[in-house]
Amino acid sequence: MSTTTKTNTTELDQPRSEAFAERLVGMLNEAALSMLISIGHRTGLFDTMAELQPSTTEKIAEKANLYERYVREWLGGMVAGRIVEYDPQNKTYQLPAEHARWLTRKFSPENIAVTHQWTSTLGYVESQVVDKFQNGGGVHYGCFHRFHEVMAAESAQTVVAALMKHILPLEVGLRDQLQSGIDVLDIGCGSGKAACALAKEFPNSQFVGYDLCDDAIAAAQDEAKQLGLTNVRFESRDITQLGEPESYDLITAFDVIHDQKDPAAVLEQVQAALRHGATFLMQDIRASSHVEKNLDHPIGSFLYAISTMHCMTVSLAQDGKGLGAVWGEELAVQMLGEAGFNDVRVETLEHDMINNYYIMRK
Repeated sequence: MSTTTKTNTTELDQPRSEAFAERLVGMLNEAALSMLISIGHRTGLFDTMAELQPSTTEKIAEKANLYERYVREWLGGMVAGRIVEYDPQNKTYQLPAEHARWLTRKFSPENIAVTHQWTSTLGYVESQVVDKFQNGGGVHYGCFHRFHEVMAAESAQTVVAALMKHILPLEVGLRDQLQSGIDVLDIGCGSGKAACALAKEFPNSQFVGYDLCDDAIAAAQDEAKQLGLTNVRFESRDITQLGEPESYDLITAFDVIHDQKDPAAVLEQVQAALRHGATFLMQDIRASSHVEKNLDHPIGSFLYAISTMHCMTVSLAQDGKGLGAVWGEELAVQMLGEAGFNDVRVETLEHDMINNYYIMRK
């Protein structure tokens, strides 16, 4: 029988209350570790330690070209979090191979440390988001720090790494069309990783990437230049006013639609921009439009957090709909139908627990 304590309004289940307090304390440690993991990724400490035998802080810092005092304190957090092993007799530290698999660039796209960068990236705008809770409106793209850099790294692991082997084969004949040569538009292209990968793989096709953010477009243009690509171009555009009827054989949208100020208008513009028989390939978050159906989602809380801190608020900053990252499959299919896509296929990939792939022909 549960122990209860009388309060002014109700009886308190003491064990339940104390269990929740313990959970909150645990969250403090896990959140702190997330920030330290981000630092370990950005500084290359995980990559360095994966190459070393058990080593002292001095040797680790020297190998990573970092200041020892910072490395030592960071290692303390890693040891306390049971991520790095410590030998107190020899005062040496080691990253177990089983942990290195999920924390190092060597094992990309399995490097989960990349995703932990969101903790500090989104925390950068916490005060602005709190202000919007109180006063309404949204936080504009320009207020974020490192957003496109982190998004590009995330995209490289999820979308770009899977493009050729997993995503394109979802639509029969699409690779053959690309090899022969077609016109392709990537909307919300960000730093251009996906469009550049496609342009490099399919030199006979012509690619265009549009994004609202000038800094993302600059990064995409630099990427294309470094790769020596002449069949791709990038431009800063508001895709709610695309205005390019029947211009493309393939349009892609990778993790884009839910961020838009007017997602319905974007989908209508996409439908109009496709030629007869052309394909629209849309990747977006795999979730339900109903909160109660997301209770067992493996990263449900993270998705609602990233939506609150970015996806929803950047849309509201443009006086937009604020659809949010967890708009869900049900609403996505409904909105695609309203935009004129009457035969929507929803595909999933065995290795990808996060995304849905919506495929339709005009």
